[in-house]
Amino acid sequence: MASYIILSRFSPESFRDPKEFKQLAATVSAKIKSECPGVTWKQSFATLGRFDAVDIVESDDLKQVEKAAMMIRAYGHSTTETLVATPWKEFVAML
Repeated sequence: MASYIILSRFSPESFRDPKEFKQLAATVSAKIKSECPGVTWKQSFATLGRFDAVDIVESDDLKQVEKAAMMIRAYGHSTTETLVATPWKEFVAML
């Protein structure tokens, strides 16, 4: 399975009320789980800096990863950047 990193920045609309943000995050997560069954969420991190969140996912279907990222954008009021991630040992071995 290929690994991907989805980097997200939340828009100001996401943070009007922290309770609303918790519900928004739960709604986006549920939508992705139901509509992108080929995407496995490995970990999520809240970060300080250029991005607000880093999600690590796995999938054999790039189209589902793209759909998940677009759902984060549309329903989560965020901008995203998605990176393919190659495990370091695999990367070095192919050199």
